[in-house]
Amino acid sequence: MLVLSAATGKFGTNVHIVAPGRGAPCLIVDPGHDAADAVAETVRAHRLEPEAILITHGHMDHTWDAVPLARRYGIPAWIHPADRYQFGAPAKGLPDTFPRELLVGHPDQEPEQVAELPADGGELHFAATRVTVLHTPGHTGGSVMFHFGDADTDAPLLATGDTLLAGGRGRADAPGASPASLEASLRTVAATCPGGTRLLTGHGPAGTLSQTGIR
Repeated sequence: MLVLSAATGKFGTNVHIVAPGRGAPCLIVDPGHDAADAVAETVRAHRLEPEAILITHGHMDHTWDAVPLARRYGIPAWIHPADRYQFGAPAKGLPDTFPRELLVGHPDQEPEQVAELPADGGELHFAATRVTVLHTPGHTGGSVMFHFGDADTDAPLLATGDTLLAGGRGRADAPGASPASLEASLRTVAATCPGGTRLLTGHGPAGTLSQTGIR
């Protein structure tokens, strides 16, 4: 599996591109602020064909460039229904103390094509790869993780958003967050995913599940 990642924009959010190889269909995960140009350059360099945008949760630093990328490639953005409202109302997912000037320039609208992820998790089948959606509420009510490939793959990949970072569990102190739900979600992930699962995190370095200390 070809995985290309970059930290972009003023929030340093990781955007990930996942494909079976060069010259193949690809999936774009969490295109944040200033991600569009980096994604376009990577797509050109590796002759990729974007098939869909996958959003791990609705916070604006993970959705910022979903609108221009969805328009550019004519593809849908997939998001959990509980977080969909944040496309058009990014401030609602943030604490009152968050500096509102940092929202200047956000599209404040949905992409032209939006598809809702299965509310309780499930499988999606793309030309690029099979994706298992895990509903992992806690950081937000609609947080999800994306498992790429077959369940028995030798090097499983898991896009974790901000629910699980290389250093451990994510935060659960913004509107719609739930510390109890976050802990329950992480217990489920720890029980169902092998320790060698490679994490494609929302911020910071990549890592493996065993390195996070949750299992």
